Amino acid sequence: MTINCKGQLIDLTSPKVMGVLNITPDSFYDGGKHKNEKDILLHVEKMLTDGATFIDVGAYSSRPNAEHITTDEEIKRILPIVHLILNKFPETLISIDTFRSQVVKQCIEAGAALINDISAGKLDDTMLQTIADLQVPYIMMHMKGTPQNMLKQTEYDNIIKDVLFYFSERLAAAKHLGIIDVIIDPGFGFAKTREQSFELLNHLELFKMLEKPVLVGVSRKSMIYKTLQTTPDNALNGTTVLNTIALQKGASILRVHDVKEAMECITLVESLRR
Repeated sequence: MTINCKGQLIDLTSPKVMGVLNITPDSFYDGGKHKNEKDILLHVEKMLTDGATFIDVGAYSSRPNAEHITTDEEIKRILPIVHLILNKFPETLISIDTFRSQVVKQCIEAGAALINDISAGKLDDTMLQTIADLQVPYIMMHMKGTPQNMLKQTEYDNIIKDVLFYFSERLAAAKHLGIIDVIIDPGFGFAKTREQSFELLNHLELFKMLEKPVLVGVSRKSMIYKTLQTTPDNALNGTTVLNTIALQKGASILRVHDVKEAMECITLVESLRR
């Protein structure tokens, strides 16, 4: 199971880590933490040194009820950061966390390697065609509605079946346009209650039937810290537990704030399999 990032084949049969770089002032965990170029580069360097294969850069906060910003504002925030990272660390495989095709075009032209779309193309009618034209790997996530209203959209007939059906439909649309490298993300916490997120994780192995790599992003999320009655700051241990379970159930990529600990999960789970 490989994906082609800028001509480099990444083998996902051995799980990989995607480190998160939020450059939004209002992200739920690390919003506003990376304020200047030096801070950003130090953080990226640490994630790369700790073993991250991908760095996921986001300039639009997708936490519940997040502030909506314009496409121009998103581009103004994100593009200089892509240039900054690639000037300092030219080999970095940058993932762009966006649901807007205009942001995709400019960031891929600037040297980004893959796209991480929380809406699977549903919030921008030209997204899938843009991905097909650029032929870059595409992470499609399950979400209903928008970050602003998703908490009101947690009704499902059967969450596992509904999410699988959603992906089969989105994958068919992507295949029709000739998109080759697709990764699926069940979207923990997006238009899902805590119970629904745990149910998805509990049945994660069922997503193997879609025959695509699965990305899991539970890092420091409310399904962890609210269950443990703590805060995102104190949710690393819980994150490690759920990342380990996700790996045992077939996750190919862990999207995390804490790369070193996620790499340790992979090392130990892989040792267990041997």
